[in-house]
Order: sequence, then structure tokens, then C-alpha cells
Amino acid sequence: MYSQNYNSGYAPAPGYAPSTHGSLHSHGSVHSTHSTYSHRPRHSSNYSSQSYSSGAPAGVDPTLWSYFSNVDRDHSGTITVQELQQALVNGDWSHFDLDTVKMLMGIFDVDRSGTINYNEFAGLWKYVSDWQNVFRHFDRDRSGTIEGHELSEALQSFGYKLSPHLLRMIEQKYASAPTSTYGPPPGINFDRFVRACVAVKTLTEAFQRADVNRSGWVQFNYEQFMSIVLSAP
Repeated sequence: MYSQNYNSGYAPAPGYAPSTHGSLHSHGSVHSTHSTYSHRPRHSSNYSSQSYSSGAPAGVDPTLWSYFSNVDRDHSGTITVQELQQALVNGDWSHFDLDTVKMLMGIFDVDRSGTINYNEFAGLWKYVSDWQNVFRHFDRDRSGTIEGHELSEALQSFGYKLSPHLLRMIEQKYASAPTSTYGPPPGINFDRFVRACVAVKTLTEAFQRADVNRSGWVQFNYEQFMSIVLSAP
């Protein structure tokens, strides 16, 4: 059996972390544009059969439709992991990490088709844009990465008061470049920052579901422990 203690103050604070109920600029963007969109699509139908040449369907934000069509390079009406990765870049113009792209696809591929259609893309776009606002807020020195105290401040704003040891582990795991044995980690790019925050949220919520008495201690069997760890991004 496995037991682990955690600070009971790690319960997430509502309101600041972006929700998957679903705007891309600043430190992350789509190759095809540097603009944001301000309105979500009004219709919920699948637009995969819509011809791009005929323009956006009625009621759909034309700017966002244009972004979608640019990302959908083979004009299949859906976007693959590879197409999405080629479209998403950080502030230093590096492509999003493939694991981060897969995480985003996993969140917004509602029909589990392995691709995302226009409506799913609209939700993903809004989610990434909201995270960009968070990233810009906590990147106090405007370095384009999140470091030590900025990471701590961001996670605390979500309600996660992690120990210095855990914060260092997160910095090292999600650092944007290989870490050395000397000096601080090189900082966390936008895409890896999103993944780090989602991982903390996923693991904390899994722990709290098991901690029914809110004692800060739980017991897992091996299968449960591995399932929780492997579910994290």
C-alpha cells in the first residue's frame, strides 16, 4: 500500500485557472496570424463539410474560421496533432512540445475521433488564449519564461501551496531546456507552463478524491497509484 501526506491547503482556489468550458496571443500564438478573436461560435453543428472557399458558415466568427482553415492544411475539415503542433508556437517561435499538443487534443477532442473539428478547435483556442493571459500576468520580468518565484506565485494563486522541494521538481521537469547540475533551471516556456499547471491540478484532484476524510493521508494499491500517475500530462 502507498500513503502520502499533503498540505490540506492545496485545495484549488476557484476562479483564476482557465476552464475547459470554453482567445492566443502574447507568449504563444498560431503561425497563421497574430490576432485574437473576441467571440465564440454560436452554433454547435459540425462544419467539417463546409468548403473553405465559400467562406465561414453563417453565425461563425469569420476570423476564427480563417485561423481554423489555415491550420487545417490538408483541408480535411479536421485538424490532426501534427497540424496543430505546426500551428502553435511559443514567444521564442519554438513549436509547442508534442506532449502539450497531445494534452490539448485530449482535452478538446470531445468525440474521440483523434482529430478536432471547428467547434472543438474554438474551445481549444479560447482555452489557450485564457492561459496566455495567465502566463503574461505571472511573467513579471517579461522574459518569456516562468521561473522560480513566478511559478510559486502562479500555483499559489490557483490554491496549490507546494513545498520548495516540489516547486524545484516542477521547474526541472518542465524546464524549456535541459537542466544542468549547476545553477537554476532555465525557465518554463508557455506551452510547458500550461502542462505543468494541468499536471498539478490533475494529480491533486486525484489525491483529494481518494482522501475522503480530508486527513492528508491516503492509501493506494499499485494499480490505483499507476493509474493516477499515468493520467497526468
